[in-house]
Amino acid sequence: MIDPDDSPKTGTHSGTQTDPVAGPQTGPQGNSAYRQMLSEIREGSLLPGDRLRETELAQRLGVSRTPVREAIRQLEADGLVAHVPRTGATVRRLDYPEVMELYEMRAVLEGTAARLAARAASDIELEELAALHDRLAATGDPKEAARLNRVFHATLLDAAKNRFLSKSMGSLQKAMMILGPTMLSDSARAEAADDEHRRVLDAMAARDGAAAEAAMRAHIEASQRLRIRTLRERERGTEDDE
Repeated sequence: MIDPDDSPKTGTHSGTQTDPVAGPQTGPQGNSAYRQMLSEIREGSLLPGDRLRETELAQRLGVSRTPVREAIRQLEADGLVAHVPRTGATVRRLDYPEVMELYEMRAVLEGTAARLAARAASDIELEELAALHDRLAATGDPKEAARLNRVFHATLLDAAKNRFLSKSMGSLQKAMMILGPTMLSDSARAEAADDEHRRVLDAMAARDGAAAEAAMRAHIEASQRLRIRTLRERERGTEDDE
């Protein structure tokens, strides 16, 4: 699943569970505006193609235009916002090749994280992952499931104990925010993801790096298939409306 974070804060540390969303080092208001807009992009409140008007955003977020301008600038640096001629700043749209490339890289990076974690994770980290998995399986709230899923993947990435891998994942996760909400809102996908997570955890518990990597790759590829199908259906629906 999709779980965005950048190198300043990529996951959980010392057993503290956080919802990993990085922010720029600007003033308090600028950071708040950035984090709120980042959250809205991830949750689908701000959709690809949506225009970002400084005045409207400032009023809605309860800040001045300056921190909103700083937030838009940071989002552009993250690759989440683009300037469109005669339109201005908008949330970026990913084309089909970009979506495929993102998922291909995610399978490589998260598969590697699972393999490394199978070797490097402590027993306490494995227990924490198992507890997160149980909480994720038990919740019936899609929003809470999305949050727990992000924490699960971030915790697994921490357990891999490779800072360069974490930094690479951070950039990728930010880009994948443009895709919108997690696929866990689909009940069939949520049930399948639960089984896939369990296979990853079983392989890690057995300290079988190759099996953990294969299970994580299968997990990401299953999510990719549903995401592509959803995007295709959305595109066809748009064409039918024209």
